[in-house]
Formats: sequence, C-alpha cells, structure tokens
Amino acid sequence: MREHAPPDPDAEDAESLSQVVYNRLCDRLMRAELRPHQRLKVRELSREMGMSETPVREALFQLAHQGALEIKPRYYIRVRRISVSEYEDIRDIRMQLEPLAAERALPFIGDDDICEMERLHAQLLAAEASGDWPGALKANFDFHFGLYYRSEMPSLVEMLERLWIRVGPILSELYPEAAPSYGGRHQHEAVLDALRSRSAYALREAIRMDLVEGGQKLRRHLKAVEVDAENQGAKP
Repeated sequence: MREHAPPDPDAEDAESLSQVVYNRLCDRLMRAELRPHQRLKVRELSREMGMSETPVREALFQLAHQGALEIKPRYYIRVRRISVSEYEDIRDIRMQLEPLAAERALPFIGDDDICEMERLHAQLLAAEASGDWPGALKANFDFHFGLYYRSEMPSLVEMLERLWIRVGPILSELYPEAAPSYGGRHQHEAVLDALRSRSAYALREAIRMDLVEGGQKLRRHLKAVEVDAENQGAKP
C-alpha cells in the first residue's frame, strides 16, 4: 500500500511536489475522509502540507479533471458529489475489475497476509459496533486494497484508484443510515475462506457479492437523497 512521507524539496526529480499533494488527497478521497461537497481551500492545504500554493493548485486541478473535485473559480473548490447513475456505473465497472484484481493477487498472498486481512476485518466489525464510522471505512478500504495492491498489475490498480477517488466520498454516507447488511455471513469471511482454500472462482464471487450486498442500502439512500434534492429544487 502506498505510504507518503513528508515532502522533500530536494527530491523533486523523483516525484514533484504536486504529485505528493495529489497522492495524499487521493488517499483521503478513497478512504472517505473527504465528504461530498466538502470545500477545500488552497491556503489551508498548503499550510497543512508544508509547501507553497502552486503544487496544491496543480493537484486540485488534476483531481477536478479526473472527476473527483469540482471547481467554480472565485467561488469554491469542493469534493464532487456523484449522481446515483454515476455511482451505479462505477459499481458495475468495479464488479468486473475488483474480482480480477483479487484473483491476480491470489498467488502472492501468504499466511501472514491473510492474518492481516483477518485483523482488518475484525477491526471493521469492532468499529461498526462502537459507532466509529471513519474507522470502519478505513478498515474496509485497507481490507480491499490490501488485496488489490498485491495483484502485481499496476495498470489495473491505477484504474481502481481512479474509480475510488470518485466513489470514496459517497461511501462516507454508508453510516449510520445505510450500513451494509448481509443475508448470511459477511462476505469478507467468504473472501478469507477463498484465500485460505486458494480458490480463484470463490474469491472472485466473494468480492462481487460483497459489492452487491454491501452497497444495496447505500444505493437506496442515494436515490432517496437525489429525489429529495429534486423535490426541494422544484419548490417555488
């Protein structure tokens, strides 16, 4: 998993400062640390990251170009709220790509990796039980991408990250109203079983079903919010 050290001005040849900002903001978007329509201020981000405003602006414009942010000059820079139809499109693409990433990671997953994923799943359940919603979202992201990052397919991982920077913020609305529920066992347990048995088919199906079952309530919630917003806008 990517980790970002504090920027070193002398290391600009290896990675530009704007790329450092971009990577950090991507992580926050994917982990649902930034919410839809949350405003971002260049000066505050510059101060927080200890660098000038220029690389911050460059990173923000890059994220806007990729559909994660929206910029209205002289008014705001904010996290973009995707529509229900866009959420559904992204989910359908994820249901093709994420099982593939999991399957390709399977040969590189060892017992220690499975133990770490078990720990993350337990952390997710504990966070949900205690009402620690940010902790639950972080544990869920780490569970999934801890697997996908081991796929040895950087182009595929990059595609998934591009999708998650757009869908991540909306996942912040999972809790508490749209918390995932499962008809039987938690699909993360099915993922772990498939990893232990080295079953590529079972692993793909478990990832796919986790996306289907885990997002059912969120999809209904997003539709209700969108309908309510349309009704509010229709009022005189």
